[in-house]
Amino acid sequence: MLELPFTHRPGRRERHLRRRHGNPLFAWPPLAVEPEELLAAQKADHEEGEAFNVAFASLVQRTASLETNAASEEVLALKEELERQYEQACGLPEDHGKEMEAIRRLIAVIMRAIWRAAGEDPLAQRELEDEEQARAIHFALLEQPLVADILHPESPIRPDELAPAILCSSEEEALAASQLFDAGQLALIVEQGREIAGRLDAEGVDASEAQRRIALLEARSREAERTRTIS
Repeated sequence: MLELPFTHRPGRRERHLRRRHGNPLFAWPPLAVEPEELLAAQKADHEEGEAFNVAFASLVQRTASLETNAASEEVLALKEELERQYEQACGLPEDHGKEMEAIRRLIAVIMRAIWRAAGEDPLAQRELEDEEQARAIHFALLEQPLVADILHPESPIRPDELAPAILCSSEEEALAASQLFDAGQLALIVEQGREIAGRLDAEGVDASEAQRRIALLEARSREAERTRTIS
């Protein structure tokens, strides 16, 4: 199969093409990505990265010029935009670690202002604690490229490609991705994974790595079902 010039730090479109290229989990016989398709994906990823840089600079300026007595709606809207920019940065080509760290610092500044506004209200404090914890978990999951690709509003991973994308990922990525789904969704992904692995076994293709991911997903599905039952 033709070797393609995949880049070292791809964006979400190219990253998914690299998953699919010659991968029997996505199709049998395996299908090759066309060079033209790869070039188009690289171009689109690059353009998205350029647009992010412009939007990020504007967002930093907006945050810096925020008045101390700004309306709560404006503050919350700015925080949500920062969170969206962070999610986008996780799926972009090249390294955006500095921008992501800057976004985390800006969110922290805004959260300190929100905490001050909450005062001694115990309910407001509890809600803020829950929000901070949820954000920390969310950002940690986004460190895995597969998670960033799945969660993107324009995800390159089609619904029918979700199972093979997880099955061909690293164990760390698969574990992180499994936390995005409830017990029923995980059970469906497991079922699809078994079908894929079964077809490959019948063709004499080694599907042992996929079977290990399926076992991981099954364990997560049982755990999610126990948690749902208890709650």
